[in-house]
Amino acid sequence: MVFKRGIDTSVDGEGVLKEARKILASRVAEPTRRAFLTRGLTLGGLAMLSGCSLDDNESVGKALTAISRWNDRVQGAIFEPTSMAPTYPESMITRPFPFNAFYDIDQAPTVHEADYRLEVTGQVADRKAWRLEELRAMAQTDQITRHICVEGWSAIGRWGGVRFADFLRRVGADTSAKYVGFKCADDYYTSIDMPTALHPQTLLALTYDGKTLPREYGFPMKLRIPTKLGYKNPKHIQAIFVTNTFPGGYWEDQGYNWFGGS
Repeated sequence: MVFKRGIDTSVDGEGVLKEARKILASRVAEPTRRAFLTRGLTLGGLAMLSGCSLDDNESVGKALTAISRWNDRVQGAIFEPTSMAPTYPESMITRPFPFNAFYDIDQAPTVHEADYRLEVTGQVADRKAWRLEELRAMAQTDQITRHICVEGWSAIGRWGGVRFADFLRRVGADTSAKYVGFKCADDYYTSIDMPTALHPQTLLALTYDGKTLPREYGFPMKLRIPTKLGYKNPKHIQAIFVTNTFPGGYWEDQGYNWFGGS
């Protein structure tokens, strides 16, 4: 799910630095390495990373983009492909689970199952289009995990579907490629790194709370990634592609961190 608020162009540089320091403090265990990385997170460090002055708005924008991309690289470097997001008992599921998108609930797209075909392209051996019944015939799993929104709220839900790693192997995806991208029926698009795509908790979700995925939650399918923030969990997926060319994303192209780890 993604969020309704637009991008705030009055970015707080110190806030960005504080966020990056927090990530390093919580995820880099070795003290010497953590201290070295954290010391680089200063406004002077921004100038060094971006190679520009911080005396004007354009330069500040370039500097903040540089630290955001550097933040992506740090998050990617410290991501543990075998580290699991917490799971929860059924009693903790948030009911009703909140709807959130860059449009109102009555504007959620209507996708007809009979006409639906999932397009698979890029660096894959099998580019055939998939029907929902074929995806449902694959081994299914479910999880009760926490959805964390970049806006500051979170909710616990139960999603079921196909492990994305199983699907990628089924279509003969080149798992040495860097990125997997997604295009959606609501004109949303995003992309993720291959290690996250292969994480055992990353799902092509076909159900919510034991029932067919509702329209407002992303029918016919959404990508459920409990290790990433909500805007990295695309809904109403129509196309998946594997690539080494950086695909960007709807919010990421407007300034949000691309890695988006939670």
